[in-house]
Amino acid sequence: MTLRFISKDPNTNGDHCPTVWYDDVAKEFVVQGWKAGVELGAACLTTGPIPDTEAVVRLPARMMEILREACDVAAEDGASFR
Repeated sequence: MTLRFISKDPNTNGDHCPTVWYDDVAKEFVVQGWKAGVELGAACLTTGPIPDTEAVVRLPARMMEILREACDVAAEDGASFR
């Protein structure tokens, strides 16, 4: 696995903050975000169960450009979006 660091949330102190990476072997985005609270978790369950192997995390909208950069990196790597 080659995990490529994309960026951290620029509006935090640099520690314990939302972060985005791209795994070029698995062709996956890896994200660190704030844990979903009970209310948000319950709202997410209205569309279906969340397996124990998955988690709901929150990323601030101000990270939109970081997420776009991660998508650009994936596209350059040949990742398929279909």
